Amino acid sequence: MRAVIAEDSVLLREGIARLLTDAGMEVVARVGDGQALLTAIEQYRPDVSIVDVRMPPHFLDEGLRAAIEARRRVPGSRIVVLSQYVEERYATELIASGADGVGYLLKDRVADVNDFLAAVRQVAGGGTVLDSEVVAQLVARRRRGDRLESLTDREREVLALMAEGRSNAAIAERLFVSEGTVEKHVTSIFGKLGLPATEANHRRVLAVLTYLRE
Repeated sequence: MRAVIAEDSVLLREGIARLLTDAGMEVVARVGDGQALLTAIEQYRPDVSIVDVRMPPHFLDEGLRAAIEARRRVPGSRIVVLSQYVEERYATELIASGADGVGYLLKDRVADVNDFLAAVRQVAGGGTVLDSEVVAQLVARRRRGDRLESLTDREREVLALMAEGRSNAAIAERLFVSEGTVEKHVTSIFGKLGLPATEANHRRVLAVLTYLRE
């Protein structure tokens, strides 16, 4: 089995390479950024690539976006994302590109080397391996999206203006409606998004965060 490793941490990259080599796999490329990952996958056509999410130059989601692009350029490319983070948007896109040959594992939750190697082999064989925490966060994202879909066009408009930091009075002026009408829309938004009134939570902020995460 031939593997590519894309990880900007030299120590971690070499450690993963050692694990794979000791398990009888061939590491054909070890790279430290997304562009180098694309080049390696196109050149070597590995059986599996192990990819970190956050890589140079900005350490945001470069690795995961490169993995998605690699599957576009080389259909059937098999990817194991190994990260400390769940990047919900691009994780969803990666899985949507075809669940066969996809894995998403969290570094801090990999407790057994043999389990990790088994996951790599499973993905290389066309299987799917997703950490339960990854699944939970992606399901939560989908539920947020379902709740937003229940909003009317006017409620979405009000929520968008809330996200701009506008008060109810400013929203009313912008939409040429009464402030009372805006208050009714805001109350309806809170209800549809499942945001009950509590002293601990600022519902307006939570509603805007739900909107921005979609």
